[in-house]
Amino acid sequence: MKKIIFLFCFIVIGASAQKQTKTQHDARMAWWRDATFGLFIHWGLYSVPAGEYQGKQLNNTTAEWIMQVAKIPIPEYETYAKSFNPTQFDATAWVKMAKQAGVKYIVITAKHHEGFGLWNSETSNYDVFDASPFKRDILAELNDACKLARIKMCFYYSIMDWHEPNAESKQEYAHQNTLNPDWDKYRETYMKPQLKELVTKYQPAVLWFDGEWIPEWTEPQGKELYAWLRNMNPNMIINNRVGKGRKGMSGMNAYHDAAGDFGTPEQEILEGTADSDWESCMTMNDTWGFNKNDNNWKSSTTLIHNLIDIAAKGGNYLLNVGPTAEGLIPNTSIERLAEMGNWLKINGEAIYATHSLKQYKEGENIKFTTSKNKKVVYAFILKKERNEVVINTIKPKKGSNITMLGVKKPLTYHVNIDTSITVHYPNNLPCQHACVIKIRVK
Repeated sequence: MKKIIFLFCFIVIGASAQKQTKTQHDARMAWWRDATFGLFIHWGLYSVPAGEYQGKQLNNTTAEWIMQVAKIPIPEYETYAKSFNPTQFDATAWVKMAKQAGVKYIVITAKHHEGFGLWNSETSNYDVFDASPFKRDILAELNDACKLARIKMCFYYSIMDWHEPNAESKQEYAHQNTLNPDWDKYRETYMKPQLKELVTKYQPAVLWFDGEWIPEWTEPQGKELYAWLRNMNPNMIINNRVGKGRKGMSGMNAYHDAAGDFGTPEQEILEGTADSDWESCMTMNDTWGFNKNDNNWKSSTTLIHNLIDIAAKGGNYLLNVGPTAEGLIPNTSIERLAEMGNWLKINGEAIYATHSLKQYKEGENIKFTTSKNKKVVYAFILKKERNEVVINTIKPKKGSNITMLGVKKPLTYHVNIDTSITVHYPNNLPCQHACVIKIRVK
């Protein structure tokens, strides 16, 4: 009888967590929608081999998946923990860098597919505190630094776990060709206790799941987990990889009642706007974790244009860095983030807390966002082709000035016969990569 009562209560409580009015849902999502720009951090034991195994360089896309790609046996892979001693890790420095880059929230891999935890877990000894010589709680230090900097701390957690015997296929942990009959034991005695630790101890603003594609995991399990977590923290936001609703790498939901709060396009940007919340997670080079041989870096201009494109389409940009085993973020990542921060100091008004327009662009050179009150439209000019730009779809309020962010004096403009406007550039542009024209429309 006790089990029946408990189950009934759980179902009722679980259902209450999932059912929200639109107003309640919008209030919970408000900070995240306004944030627009987040930093992804992939860090774990895979930073030790850094893309190489047994003296051989693997392809440049291999980093955090090296255990699977190189088919490293579990006992052998565990030895990387003895070499994981990131004495140069400085949580305050990492968060300061993120703050200067204009980042509003950080998502770090609390546990990736390899199963190694970056906190002092009470559930497992396979973590940074117990299995490595470092003996420090990385998540706790980052959490404290984020609170001081007023940056939201968020955690990535892999449902798939290559290390735990109850979590993976008995025949082949990497490919999951057969169902593990002990999966329920892993879920109830390992995964959920770890998640409870993370939520109750650190109060993350977002839980970012991954590894949901394994056959043991189902949409009903995802919906149950979503409800269970949100009952622990009703304000927490959870991505759609908590269940089975994600439609491939495009990341959006395949059906309307899928579990989770936002879609997760990976390494791509939606072709247009969407009716639901989404966040595009992307790398700066080719890998998520640190790969010493991956030097295929995107330019700062590309990263800034990605941010503009995503904001114009109403999404968030989660841009990744992969720290080294010593605890250092690669210099190229730091340089790119610094350039983005300098650009955002001038143009952030057009990125943060803005909305998308139905017509979010003109051609390939102009993108738009609008202020929350719809009184202002921001036109991003991605490339200066001449000393003026023609804008066809945005009509300024009669008698109002048109300005450029970072320029004090109003710009010269005139309305053409076809009602388009021609806006003339100032002699000196305030920044490179892209400039932003501010047009009052109401």
